[in-house]
Amino acid sequence: MTSPLAGIRVLDLSRVLAGPWCTQLLGDLGAEVIKIERPGAGDDTRHWGPPWHGEGEKRVAAYFLSANRGKKSAAIDFAKPEGAALVRKLAERSDVVVENFKVGGLKKFGLDAESLRAANPRLIVASITGFGQDGPYADRAGYDFIIQGMGGMMSITGLPDGQPGGGPLRVGVAVVDLFTGMYTATAILASLFRRERTGEGAHIDMALFDTQIAVLANQVSNALVSGNDPPRQGNTHPNIVPYQPFEAADKPLIVAVGNDRQFGKLAELCGHPEWSADERFSTNAARVGNRAEIVRLVGECIRQKPAAEWFEKLDAAGIPAGPINTISEALADVQAQHRHMIRTMAGMPLIGSPMRIDGDRTDSDLPPPALGEHTEEVLEALALDGSEVERLRSAGVVG
Repeated sequence: MTSPLAGIRVLDLSRVLAGPWCTQLLGDLGAEVIKIERPGAGDDTRHWGPPWHGEGEKRVAAYFLSANRGKKSAAIDFAKPEGAALVRKLAERSDVVVENFKVGGLKKFGLDAESLRAANPRLIVASITGFGQDGPYADRAGYDFIIQGMGGMMSITGLPDGQPGGGPLRVGVAVVDLFTGMYTATAILASLFRRERTGEGAHIDMALFDTQIAVLANQVSNALVSGNDPPRQGNTHPNIVPYQPFEAADKPLIVAVGNDRQFGKLAELCGHPEWSADERFSTNAARVGNRAEIVRLVGECIRQKPAAEWFEKLDAAGIPAGPINTISEALADVQAQHRHMIRTMAGMPLIGSPMRIDGDRTDSDLPPPALGEHTEEVLEALALDGSEVERLRSAGVVG
C-alpha cells in the first residue's frame, strides 16, 4: 500500500501522551515524524516504569513504547539559542508541528505558532493544552486525571453512591489524552487537505477540557435535553435495557440488547416469550422505566446455565454478548490473533495500529526510537557536517 501521508514531515515537540498519540497515528499513516527530545532525559514517559523493556542504559518504560512507534528521535536542547535555531530550521522544512507546551511557553524560543508560520506560511501548527489558547483557565496546566474530574467523566463513571465501592472513578486509561490526540490528528488531516486547495497552513487549538466535554456524547446530550445530571450507574446503560453484565452459572457475561426485536429473542431464549407483549417490557422506553424488574427476571434466567452455553445461544439468536476479559485474555483471543494486533519490532512487544486501508495495515515499520537515535541523520538534512554536529554535542546543544 502507498502510505497516505508519504512525503509529509511532522516535527513533534510534544511529550507524554496526547501529542505523541497524535503523531504516532500520523507516523502509522506514512508521515516522517521527527521527535525532538531533551538531551540526556527525553520524553518524561521514557522513565514512567516499571514495567521496563530492556536493561541498563537501554531500559525504557512500557508506557513510552505505547505511543512512540514510527518516529525518529533527535535530541536537541531548544532552551539554548543554537538548539532553538536548529528546531526553527527543521520547522521551515516541515509540513506539521505538534506541541503541547503551556500557552505562550514556546514564544521565548521563537517556536510559537505565529513565529513558525511567519517563516513557513504553509506550516500547520497543532497546539495541545489543558484548556485551550484562551479563556480564564488558559494558563493552567491540564492533566488527564484532572480533566476527567472537571469535565464530567468521573461523575458518570463508577458505582452509585450508597453501594459498596460507590463513588466517582477515573477511566482505566487516559481517555482524554487519547481522544485529544485523535481529534488533533483529524484536524491536521483536514488542514492538510485544505492546504492543497488554498496553499495556506493553519494553527490548530486543541484543549483536553473541550475534548472531554465533547466525548461525553449521549450522556452530555441527556443532560442538555433533560436538565438533569446523569447518575453513576456502574455497568448499566442510561438509555438501553437490558444492556449490562449478568451472572451465568459459572462466570459473568455481558448481554447488550439494542432493540425490541433482540429483546423478543432474548425473552424466547429465557422461556418467557410473553415478556415481549407485557406493556412493562414491550418497548425499550418501558424497560428503562421498569429496569429493576426486567433485570431481575433476566438475571434469574441467565443464572441457570453456564456462560459458554449462553454465548452459543445468544450468538445464534443475533443478540450481542461477550465475556469480561483481562487484557491478557483479550490479547490471546482468536480475533486479536487473526487481526495481528500484537507486533514485535526490534525485540519490543507492541500493539499494532487498528487502521486498515484496502485490506492493508497502516502500521509504521519504525520501532519506538532510542533517545537521540536519529540526531545525526536529522541534522545532516540541515547540511550540518560531522564536525559541526560534534561541536554542538560538546556544547550540550544536541545529544
